Amino acid sequence: MLPEIQQRIQTKFVEAVRAKFNLEVDLPALDSPPNLEMGDISLAGCFELAKSLRQSPRKIAEQLVPLVSDIEGVERVTVAGAGYLNFHLHRGQTAARLLARREGSTEGRIRPSEGQTATTPRARGKILVEHTSINPNKAAHIGHLRNAVLGDTFTRLLRFTGENVEVQNYIDNTGVQVADVVVGFLHVEKKTLAEVEALIRATTAPSIAPAGRFDYYCWDLYARVFQLYEEDKEAVKWRAQALKDIEEGQGETAAMAELISTAIVRTHLETMLRLNIEYDLLAQESEILKLHFWSAAFELLKRKQAIRFEDAGKNAGCWVMDLGETAKEAEGESPDADDIKIIVRSNGTVTYVGKDIAYHLWKFALLGKDFGYAPFHRYPDGRWVWRTTVNGQADAPPFGHASAAYAVIDTRQSYLQNIVKAAFHTLGYHECAENLYHFAYEVVGLSPRCAEEMAINLSDEDRQRPWVEVSGRKGQGVKADDLIDTLIARAAEEVRSRQMTQDEAEVQDIAGKIAVAALRYFLLKFSRRVIIAFDFKEALAFEGETGPYLQYSIVRARNIIRKFQDLNPEFAPAHLAKAFTADQLQEFFKGEDGPAFWELTLLAGQLEMMVGQAIASEEPAVVAKYSFRLAQAFNNFYHHFHILNETDAARQRFLLYLVHLTERTLTLSTEHMGIEIPDRM
Repeated sequence: MLPEIQQRIQTKFVEAVRAKFNLEVDLPALDSPPNLEMGDISLAGCFELAKSLRQSPRKIAEQLVPLVSDIEGVERVTVAGAGYLNFHLHRGQTAARLLARREGSTEGRIRPSEGQTATTPRARGKILVEHTSINPNKAAHIGHLRNAVLGDTFTRLLRFTGENVEVQNYIDNTGVQVADVVVGFLHVEKKTLAEVEALIRATTAPSIAPAGRFDYYCWDLYARVFQLYEEDKEAVKWRAQALKDIEEGQGETAAMAELISTAIVRTHLETMLRLNIEYDLLAQESEILKLHFWSAAFELLKRKQAIRFEDAGKNAGCWVMDLGETAKEAEGESPDADDIKIIVRSNGTVTYVGKDIAYHLWKFALLGKDFGYAPFHRYPDGRWVWRTTVNGQADAPPFGHASAAYAVIDTRQSYLQNIVKAAFHTLGYHECAENLYHFAYEVVGLSPRCAEEMAINLSDEDRQRPWVEVSGRKGQGVKADDLIDTLIARAAEEVRSRQMTQDEAEVQDIAGKIAVAALRYFLLKFSRRVIIAFDFKEALAFEGETGPYLQYSIVRARNIIRKFQDLNPEFAPAHLAKAFTADQLQEFFKGEDGPAFWELTLLAGQLEMMVGQAIASEEPAVVAKYSFRLAQAFNNFYHHFHILNETDAARQRFLLYLVHLTERTLTLSTEHMGIEIPDRM
């Protein structure tokens, strides 16, 4: 519903409680009544007051009705059930303001980085969202896509509400996974630095097919290295030495790691751009070490006695942290797990969580240090993604200095994320710790049918499972680009079979947008706490709860408007916002079809509320589900009312008003999900 009406209702309730009962209460949550006859917005705040006032919720509600009835946009207030306050909106006023708002917030494609918003800015300071963060050692796979799509969508939702959001992609270019690929080149393939550099040049040209790309090459090599470790336990020593050399930034090993990780990051950026995902900053782990971020964090941890040195026992020579209850709350943590965590190994190398603590301290400007920054990759629209460096450009934009930070990382990392939060509390940064959020999600598998379609060998047991696990270490999985290419090919077949166009370039454009919509919506429609099994057939369906269904609904709405324009060249849909007065709109809502008209209007007005719920619950699925409901409601409306054949001119314009309102809302909601709309379907 219109956010200003919601705000007025909430504020009026707080003022009424203060005036009637001399109590201070928080802004109440709002909901929708079970049916439209009961009202349009429901408030359950009287139930919370019952205990302190020692009165029934219904009696409290009845006393508050006279004090909350005089609200602009509200026609009347009633009491329902055991004590709900139900607000009945002035339908004409609401519809008029709603379309005016939609016209103002959907003029052209809203880029995630632009400041155009649909609600009042919250002024929370800068919010930092870290997502994707793929180890730069091989091609991205489908599990990485869920991370990136969730993070990108959450960012879009935050920006829609007026938040200042900075998107970071953490590049672990000094970690174990990169060290393993370096081991592969040095000890398995016996390649020199110059030979690896030549290989990168030969496998990163634009004409190279995906299967021949460098990130695909490293995918296979990484699996071979893991097989080597299993066959030769002594080979693991190469990893330890490589890791040490990389962290110290010395010699050919470190140079090779830098070369490999940079090349892989470039391929990752191209892969994510195919899904309309962009970043502001690539925060590299190497600079955390080179600029002594970790050293500063290490000294801070020691000074505040957040860590201690172990001189005996199994952790002798290590710096460790005692884990408080905060760190032990992670899902799946065993009750008999060790109550300490190694931060610095006995050989002097820092663990991943240690570097992560330093990185998060920088996010909140708690280290007294900053990176250098340099432009790294230019997007098609001319915008740059920057990368951390040792010596950066003086004109670089400011990064970091967050007031809140979200880390989009899968649930298997909950334990380590809680350690970071525990470290903040131990250091005394309690407010920052409370504004440090782990945006956790479950893994992505493949349906057995999908796995076999992607040429993955399955056992009889695998075929009976609800989903098939993927593993980069075993080389078993679906590379992101292979998945996208397959989706585009399937979508193109559908476009051709439906004879949408004879132009092959247009076929590919439509197929690309359908494929992205299918993939992004499929990854968004499930709760992030649910393991999902990807399936081609389910995702690409034009009917049912899919991205293509949303696209088809929008194209259908636009076609109605276009056909009417063909018959009435003077008509402009943008003029519909001023075509009726609020009182004229009210008359249409009073007629026999009024409830059906109002139901669609009210649903279109809930976008802002759904976005708010999605942010509060950290569940982008809320917006995905809402968009599907609105698309369903519109298609039911389309089948029931024959808009282009309507003989009453005023009624026909009103029906077009509702079509345009729905199209604008659906366009906006799909934009939040990173879904583009083709010209035809």
